[in-house]
Amino acid sequence: MIATSTHNAPAPMEGRGAYNRNSRVQAAGFAAAIPYFKEAARVCSLAAAPAPIAIADYGASEGHNSLVPMAAAIAVLRQRVGAERAISVVHTDLPDSDFNALFLTLANDPESYARGNAAVFPSAVGRSFYDQILPSESVTLGWTSWAVQWLSRIPEPIPDHVQVACSSDSAARTAYEAQADADWRTFLTHRAHELRAGGQLVVLTMALTDDGDFGYRAVLAAMYGALIDLVAEGKLSDAELIRMAIPTVGRGRAQLLAPFGANRHFAGLSIKQLDIFLGEDRIWEQYEQDRDAAAYGARWAAFSRASVFPTMALALDDAKNAVRVSAFLDDTEVRMAARLAGHPEPCAIPLARLRLSKESR
Repeated sequence: MIATSTHNAPAPMEGRGAYNRNSRVQAAGFAAAIPYFKEAARVCSLAAAPAPIAIADYGASEGHNSLVPMAAAIAVLRQRVGAERAISVVHTDLPDSDFNALFLTLANDPESYARGNAAVFPSAVGRSFYDQILPSESVTLGWTSWAVQWLSRIPEPIPDHVQVACSSDSAARTAYEAQADADWRTFLTHRAHELRAGGQLVVLTMALTDDGDFGYRAVLAAMYGALIDLVAEGKLSDAELIRMAIPTVGRGRAQLLAPFGANRHFAGLSIKQLDIFLGEDRIWEQYEQDRDAAAYGARWAAFSRASVFPTMALALDDAKNAVRVSAFLDDTEVRMAARLAGHPEPCAIPLARLRLSKESR
């Protein structure tokens, strides 16, 4: 998931399976939320048979990181309803997402929950989750991982970086905080409409530690440094760099709880579980095994290219020129990898996991 198409939306991811190939950081993070999803499948209220059980996967991207959580929830549901009950799994993302890669993953990946299971029916919807996507009171289980940190729009230029968490500009930080609060409330409101009474929603998202740290410091420093290099080389203009922004935020405990008030209720949803933790840094773990600094830098640069470089490329004067965009992606990746290879270090990855329930009537 990148962001909504209803505002100044960031570009889609690079496509052609790039996200699936370079999402080991996300895969490590979502594993911690699967116990929440299994518990949600165990306690959710089910419609009477023969109505299908509907699972919504919000911000599915190219689908690989959805396979394990969907399979885990389906296994729990099968214990409750047996093997014949129809289960509908709806993967959602922006209209310009790579749905071809999604359906190829569902058909061919050995981990696919859909292989050999005739009573499971996958589908996809191309629509921003900052709108209502599915019919009211139709969803039994909702899941979203590594998606709601993307804002619906870029609220303000960031004059001294591309990531607001690294900025010293008070106006930019205030604008991003306000947008993050509004978008979180919008997301929750639409999911409350879609969930049936007794339905459950599990969210995994980028977070802030209790002392306000967003993490990724070395990675973001290398990314911005690579862009500065491109400016110095004449491959990127000052104006293009100033326009570049990655509209992602980490929300701390206070920001996540803000809509719910003292009783932890908002728009018909209540919080059942909430935890902020540090995700596993698989790229550093691999480096500790192989001590290959070049590979360490290349992995973080590939992760960044797959997830955020296309958004930054929207700021190019000729952002519709495929040759210029491709050169920008390549040049930034190479320079970022080189900077990281010069000083490998572990990365803090703050994450939040939540389980919410739609109140029964």
